[in-house]
Amino acid sequence: QVQLVESGGGLVQAGGSLRLSCTASRSAFSLFAMGWYRQAPGKQLDLVARISSTSTTNYADSVKGRFTISRDNAKNTVYLQMNSLKPEDTAVYYCNQDRGIVNYWGQGTQVTVSS
Repeated sequence: QVQLVESGGGLVQAGGSLRLSCTASRSAFSLFAMGWYRQAPGKQLDLVARISSTSTTNYADSVKGRFTISRDNAKNTVYLQMNSLKPEDTAVYYCNQDRGIVNYWGQGTQVTVSS
């Protein structure tokens, strides 16, 4: 079992920045892709950004140029730097570890962007 613990959410004004962190409880962190997803009220869960084990990244079109995903394998941690935040970025953000057959999820952290 893997535990993913997220932090860094909060309330910010439009145009502001936040950095989310997600730390995994188990070793072999570097072997697996990590991702950030978000779910706004009444909407589906969407991929925001993903980073592979070789640090290849991909982003949702809506966040390209504003968000950056990165990983520190020595700390078993993945980050999501969010700049130029917009009210439509308001959602619960979830960390994900993709182990192929099994996916693990964090508990979620709320990000609220006020206009």
